[in-house]
Amino acid sequence: MLKQIAIGIIRFYQQYISRYTPPSCRFYPTCSQYGVESIERFGFFKGGFMTLFRVLKCNPFHPGGFDPVPEKKQKHDHHKK
Repeated sequence: MLKQIAIGIIRFYQQYISRYTPPSCRFYPTCSQYGVESIERFGFFKGGFMTLFRVLKCNPFHPGGFDPVPEKKQKHDHHKK
């Protein structure tokens, strides 16, 4: 539920706000797209924190560049043989 609400808010921003402002994100994918991907992949809390830290990095003191959402690590089962 929280996941869908957060993604809905980001999609609203992308559709009705971002497209009418000059491009300003220093990263690819953009911070809003990163937010959607990280929340979809990691859930509301972890993805939300990842998005928050990404947005905080998006400032004139950071060079930006290519910064994709990391892949979700696979859980290892050490008990299988």
